[in-house]
Amino acid sequence: MVQGNCMEPNLQTGERVLGSGLAYWLGEPGRGDVIIFRYPRDPSIRYVKRVIGLPGDRIQIRDGRVYLNGSIKPEPYKLYKSHENFGVEYVKAGSLFVMGDNRDMSNDSRTWGELPLRNVEAKALLCYWPISRASWLK
Repeated sequence: MVQGNCMEPNLQTGERVLGSGLAYWLGEPGRGDVIIFRYPRDPSIRYVKRVIGLPGDRIQIRDGRVYLNGSIKPEPYKLYKSHENFGVEYVKAGSLFVMGDNRDMSNDSRTWGELPLRNVEAKALLCYWPISRASWLK
């Protein structure tokens, strides 16, 4: 179940998401994937965020725009303008850089650091509840 407004408007509080734990058996998360993971500071809590950077990537945010390896990263899923600067951050081996789609309201890698790959539990595939908002995640 989604808690908080960090992924709005794509996912909202109270919605339920179906994830696949098998999705990463043969590979690792990719940029843009929405993932379900154990929060590094308290593994009893699960978060839903979007993968922005992979191991070896260089992440920087200027005036709310994400620069990936020096180029502006297209983010069609991000509908709210963000208002910050961050980085430069180099994503370490065995880690991901994740952020919520609603950047100004998200507790993510900008705050608590990179996400260890071992904390990833599933690829979020489908919002299934409420039925009126059922859709595949992009």
